[in-house]
Amino acid sequence: MTPEDVAAACAAWTWVPESATTVETDELLLVRYPVWFSRPLELLRLEPRRQLDAVVAEVMERARTFDDVDELLWWVRLGSPAGLESAVVALGGVVEETLDVLALDLSEPAVDLDVKAEVELRWNTDVTTERDAQLVQSIVFEDEMPPDEELESAARTAAATVLAGHGGCLVAYLDGRPVGAAGLAVGEHVARLWGGSVLEEVRGRGIYRALLSARLTYAREHGLTMGLVKGRVQTSGPILRRAGFSVFGQERSYVVPLR
Repeated sequence: MTPEDVAAACAAWTWVPESATTVETDELLLVRYPVWFSRPLELLRLEPRRQLDAVVAEVMERARTFDDVDELLWWVRLGSPAGLESAVVALGGVVEETLDVLALDLSEPAVDLDVKAEVELRWNTDVTTERDAQLVQSIVFEDEMPPDEELESAARTAAATVLAGHGGCLVAYLDGRPVGAAGLAVGEHVARLWGGSVLEEVRGRGIYRALLSARLTYAREHGLTMGLVKGRVQTSGPILRRAGFSVFGQERSYVVPLR
C-alpha cells in the first residue's frame, strides 16, 4: 500500500446525492447539495488541464451562478496542483477544517479495539434506524434533518447494499438511545469510512471504537484490502492511528466568499 495507492483511492472518492445539482467538466466538479446540508455548495474535484489561474477563475464564475449561495466550500486534497492553496487563500478563503488522510492494510491482523458490550450497533436498513443515523449526524455536523422521503429512500438503498457487501451506515445505541453513527462505502477494493460521529456528552465511552471495529470487520468479511478514512486531527485521528491506520497527508477545506 504505497502513498500513490492512497492518493489514487482518495481521488476516486466522491459522493453526490441523487437530489443534488452538479456542474461538471473534465477539470472540475461543483455540487449544490440539498438545503438541509450546512455547506450547500462544494468543489469536490479539481484537475486543471490549463493554467491554474484560468481554472480557478472558472470555478468562481460557475459557483456564482448559484444566486442563493454566498460561500463555496473548497477542498485542497492530496495531489492538488502546486499553488492551489495559495490561490484559494488569495480569494479570501478561510480554513474551516483540516483532516488527516489515513489508510489501513486490511490484510494485516486486526487490532483489538477493546469494544464495550454496552454499545449496541444496527445498520440503517429500516427507516427508524436511518432517522436515528441522520439525527446524530445532524447534531454533530450541524446539518438539518432530511425530509421523510429522503430517509425512506436511504433506508431502501441500505437494505440492499448492506446485504450485498457495498456498505451502509451503522448506528450506535446506549440504553436504546442513538448516540453515534458512521458509514462505509465501497470503491473497488477500498472501504471508504465516512461520517463518524458521536454525541459530545457520551464521548470517551468507546462508541467511536465500536463503530470503527464493526466497519473494519465488515470490510474484511467482504474481501476489501484497504481501509481509507479522513479523520479530524484532534478527535478521530488518534483513535484511528491506535487502530493501525497510517497518516498519508492532510486535506483542508476553505470557506470562500462568492459575493
